[in-house]
Amino acid sequence: MNVLRFVLVAALAACLAAVTDAAAADLDKARKIVSGRCFLCHGMSGESSSEVFPRLATQNATYLAKQLLDFQSGRRKGSTMNAMAAALTPEEIAALGVFFAVQKADPHPPSDAGLAAVGKFLYSRGNPYSGVAACATCHGPDAHGTESLPRLAGQQALYLEGQLRQFLSGGRTNDSSVMHAIASKLTELEIKALSEYLASVP
Repeated sequence: MNVLRFVLVAALAACLAAVTDAAAADLDKARKIVSGRCFLCHGMSGESSSEVFPRLATQNATYLAKQLLDFQSGRRKGSTMNAMAAALTPEEIAALGVFFAVQKADPHPPSDAGLAAVGKFLYSRGNPYSGVAACATCHGPDAHGTESLPRLAGQQALYLEGQLRQFLSGGRTNDSSVMHAIASKLTELEIKALSEYLASVP
């Protein structure tokens, strides 16, 4: 019995080591891809070089992989990203999602505390007077999202503004139509307030 237990434990350890090695290899592969094509805009650790580019660090892996697939298929438009994603394999896309998800990032301190306070109210409670739903309903009270919905916490404020305007204009069509309905009710002040608040959330 002791011999059998030893064999089982050894086999389990070998399997875990193989999984760990495979995961490390995938991350190494992703790191090479990042150093070759992603880092100029998104940085080696997912900390974007400009506020117009999304921060990828800490973003949900499955969501990131979906966006890359959408860029690859043309469902999501973005001249640079469509070309960047074109030659990626499904395995590389999955590895990139995991690579950026495990990176660490600090939130941005709000540049306008009053505006961020308005954004916090909108995020958690919505605007009952105009019919804007609370963002927390889908993206969670901490704005960390889900596997299929993006993490908004700590994202670049300027990038968030741009995406909300894309939903408002109909320029972004690869994700839930719910966002088009919500964005259509947001004022310019509310777009800026939400973006300012979310950028400061850890």
